[in-house]
Amino acid sequence: MLAYVWNAMALSITELANPTRFIGFVERVLPWLVGLTAVVFAWGLWMVWHSPADYQQGETVKIMYIHVPSAWLSTFTYGLMAVSSVGTLVWRHPLADVSAKAAAPIGAAFTFLALVTGSLWGKPMWGTWWEWDARLTSVLVLFIMYLGLIALWRTIEDPSRAARSAAVLTLVGTVNLPIIKFSVDWWNTLHQPASVFRMDGPTIDGSMLWPLLVMAIAFTLLMVALHWMAMRNEILRRRLRTLGLTAAGGAR
Repeated sequence: MLAYVWNAMALSITELANPTRFIGFVERVLPWLVGLTAVVFAWGLWMVWHSPADYQQGETVKIMYIHVPSAWLSTFTYGLMAVSSVGTLVWRHPLADVSAKAAAPIGAAFTFLALVTGSLWGKPMWGTWWEWDARLTSVLVLFIMYLGLIALWRTIEDPSRAARSAAVLTLVGTVNLPIIKFSVDWWNTLHQPASVFRMDGPTIDGSMLWPLLVMAIAFTLLMVALHWMAMRNEILRRRLRTLGLTAAGGAR
């Protein structure tokens, strides 16, 4: 029985590697995913509205419910791009480059949101909008990496060559991910250390932890929905390009 289920799952994943089947899958699942995202966001915002103010930070602590999920997705999305890049370089997966290219603007948006909300949160807490400490600087480098990759895809017209170049640059940029994660442990920074995912358990009270987790799930669902839509659009865009090149070649 387990072998049957495993084979069925493997077959489904293999079938989704076909761009046409992937588009069909997205068309069927996307409305449900968007609806679920809206419901979870509404639930999370209701919990945030009723969450208590911090005894030191007051109501400004509620910036956390946007800042933390955005920061988490800024690195998660880059990790997704790195996995896709391996698929491009090693396995030549037909959707790997599509996945990476579609994820880059989304990751850049979440990184920008993390930087902006971090600045808004940092001003009343630290007395400054920006500080060149290790965490903030490494996240800024991540944002620049996203912009560089987006520019690279736009600069190189040949999709295959652009895919390989972007994949190599993406994998080189992964060295920044552990720096972002462990910068608060390696160096003396203004940014607070991890308070949710810790070996000894979260240090945040449940009245704030649960709204944060729900908002993190909502933001993650939003990222998946945006990523699937962007992948669908990229597949259709490449098909139009191919048709245009075919028509131009036949007219000669």
